[in-house]
Amino acid sequence: MKNNTPFFADLSTYSPIDTIPFYEHIFGWKYYKENDYYMAFLGNNEVSGLYETPEKFKQMRMPHFWMTYIKVANVKDTINSAQQLGGIIEMSYEMNGFGKVALIRDPQGAGFTIYEGNNLKNTRTQSTENTLVWNELHVSDVQKIIPFYQGIFNWKLVQQQSDSYKVLNKEGNHVADVLEIQNQYKGKYEYWVCTFGVKDVTTAKKMILEKNGGIISEEHNRLLVTDNSNEAFFYIKTV
Repeated sequence: MKNNTPFFADLSTYSPIDTIPFYEHIFGWKYYKENDYYMAFLGNNEVSGLYETPEKFKQMRMPHFWMTYIKVANVKDTINSAQQLGGIIEMSYEMNGFGKVALIRDPQGAGFTIYEGNNLKNTRTQSTENTLVWNELHVSDVQKIIPFYQGIFNWKLVQQQSDSYKVLNKEGNHVADVLEIQNQYKGKYEYWVCTFGVKDVTTAKKMILEKNGGIISEEHNRLLVTDNSNEAFFYIKTV
């Protein structure tokens, strides 16, 4: 697993007992609980995580959400760089036998988690059905976050169109995308978005609607959808 690359995602939900059946139906996942955390498996392979939103965040009415994880060589160094470049550190901690993590918000407020360690597996694939296949950042002003991500991850943002950028790591590999979207279309928040591969978008769309999920938008070969919380959103894409 290469450093400074998105590699994992998990879901914060108010009610695991209501949410888990949705994803098991849509993606064929099976969840197993250890302590207060649920790991989703596709066959014998880990694919994502899930946990119940802490009570204090429920009281704040924080929405259900999918979180992007990015592997780093050193959490402390990344935190220091993030603070110097205008980021906000929401939390950081070390778990014995697991590794170090920190939740960071970029200068426009988009949150992501960094991880240092070898116990959390890389679950992002290129084209495997029912797995995480991509991560991208949606912001209202790309110029305000370019120095931040260049500084903490050594990324290079290469403009493709007026509103889209490729994210390249220091080896020149394409690891993510950034889209500039005005608030009237994306809402007032800035955020990282996960894309999951499916065998057929049309079939998956029908299954999502059957399980009380929602369709936000349709874009070429992918859909932006919500789960049955009608808050946690993600893309599905035919692979």
